[in-house]
Amino acid sequence: MSMTIHCDIVSAEEAIFSGLVEMLVATADLGEMGVTYGHAPLLSSLIPGPVRIVKQGGDEEVFYVSGGFIEVQPGVVTILADAALRADDVDEAAAEEARKEAVNALTNQTGEFDYGRASAQLAEAAAQLATLRKMKNRAGRG
Repeated sequence: MSMTIHCDIVSAEEAIFSGLVEMLVATADLGEMGVTYGHAPLLSSLIPGPVRIVKQGGDEEVFYVSGGFIEVQPGVVTILADAALRADDVDEAAAEEARKEAVNALTNQTGEFDYGRASAQLAEAAAQLATLRKMKNRAGRG
């Protein structure tokens, strides 16, 4: 039996996941990080992107978080996300449309243009699409 750590993934709206995991992989400010049993305590901000967990028994699940924080304490890892959802619930067509609109807004800037908002929308749409690709790649390996 492998060593596990309790994991909670919570968004502003609801608790998305709570249970024992063998490993969690998330994208922090400085890059991708993995958390397993015995990891040193830490607190870090997360950037938009996928969070992959390997549940007790080896089943994998992928989530999308739009940013937030990860806290690792002895025996528990908590992700407090601005928004989070299961990767299965991400609408690929809507994410691709949002990406196209953001690219179009950045390309065709008008007088009242909010560059920060457009680039944030582009980053979020790209992160959602990357999450879907990662989930599909994992499914293809099985």
